[in-house]
Amino acid sequence: MPNTTVKPDTATARVFLFLQGPHGPFFSVLADRLRDIGATCWRVAFNAGDGTGWQDPKTLLAFRSTRDTWPEQCAAWITETGATDLVLYGDVRRHHAEAIAVARGAGLMVHVFEEGYLRPYWATYERNGSNGNSKLMQITIDQMARALTRTADAPALPPDRWGDLRMHMVHGALYHWHVLFRNQAFPQYRPHRDQSVAEEFRLHVLRLIRRPRHMIERWAATRRIRTGDRPYHVVLLQLEHDASFRAFSDFASQTEFVEMTIDGFAKGAPSHHRLVFKAHPLEDGRAPLETAIRTSAATHGVLDRVDFVRGGKLAYLLQSARSAVTVNSTSAHQALWRGLPVRSFGTSVYDKPTLVSHQALPDFFADPIPPDPSAYAVYRQFLLETSQIPGGFYSAKGRAQLLRQVVDRMLSADDPYDLRLIPRETDAQQLRVVR
Repeated sequence: MPNTTVKPDTATARVFLFLQGPHGPFFSVLADRLRDIGATCWRVAFNAGDGTGWQDPKTLLAFRSTRDTWPEQCAAWITETGATDLVLYGDVRRHHAEAIAVARGAGLMVHVFEEGYLRPYWATYERNGSNGNSKLMQITIDQMARALTRTADAPALPPDRWGDLRMHMVHGALYHWHVLFRNQAFPQYRPHRDQSVAEEFRLHVLRLIRRPRHMIERWAATRRIRTGDRPYHVVLLQLEHDASFRAFSDFASQTEFVEMTIDGFAKGAPSHHRLVFKAHPLEDGRAPLETAIRTSAATHGVLDRVDFVRGGKLAYLLQSARSAVTVNSTSAHQALWRGLPVRSFGTSVYDKPTLVSHQALPDFFADPIPPDPSAYAVYRQFLLETSQIPGGFYSAKGRAQLLRQVVDRMLSADDPYDLRLIPRETDAQQLRVVR
């Protein structure tokens, strides 16, 4: 069994087992930094794309069996490598969820990376789970307020664009190229999404080719909406294959969400208001969103009051919006930060009392309840002091910034939330006893 008796902050005694990471070299570079300070790092490759860039082929473990054998193989590799830590990106993919269960049973520390809850400027680092499985789901705003070490300086504001988007698209295309053309050694590999590898690769390439035309289209649409004289509400669409949408909502498709939203808008919004559907920046057309929006809008008699914007800078639309509606997109943070009312329908880390409205959708469009600005300030600051690390996965600049902090966070014995919550709660209890 793995050696779990060592001090968790002793780097030379740590053995990190990496599973799938974000597209690009982030996990490989992170492993190099951990090796620099004496840790041992292993990587599991489920396909040819996973192993690309890994520096030490001797520590690359190729999983070539069928899915049903993965938990047993994962347990065996944990034992053989003496792993003390499991590292992965996203926790709801089937093989990641199964690995987490095995790792917890073996006493490993589980490190979960995700896109930033406060993106685009931050990445998320948590222990044991993220999004609907995050410890944030059980932490109240009052607990956050008591735990803050807030300084007099206001926290950094997010820029209005996602600087890593182009490199994210490039790394995604390269990853799927390797899986499509170099995957002969992994005959049993099956992607965790519904699309085939060939279809994923085709969609990535088409998105890159169409990007110039889409940039012009969305610039024109955004300008028309912002300079118009009609109040408007923004719908924050997600990728239909997004893990949060699939695992932490009751919608089978984005089309269902679109239909519900347009129905609520038609029933409740004042007749001079407009509804703007904002597509995810990485939307690739696999879901017929624009067609579904126009069909539903026509059915409900509001086709002339509904717009569709393909990607682009969300900040430009939110600056003049009346409210935002989403399933559970992290983009809702940008709306909350601006004080806009938000109505969400899935499980999310920001679905806290006083932050998100739970009105019936027609009532929300008629008179939306805004968030409590002081509560959101506490919530945002707490995230910045715990799980949100400046930087990103996809550009060299973003990775360098992220690595300045994340290695020390991983070596710490303390969960990033517990590091703030437990000492503060204990101090408060001791203070009450003294008094």
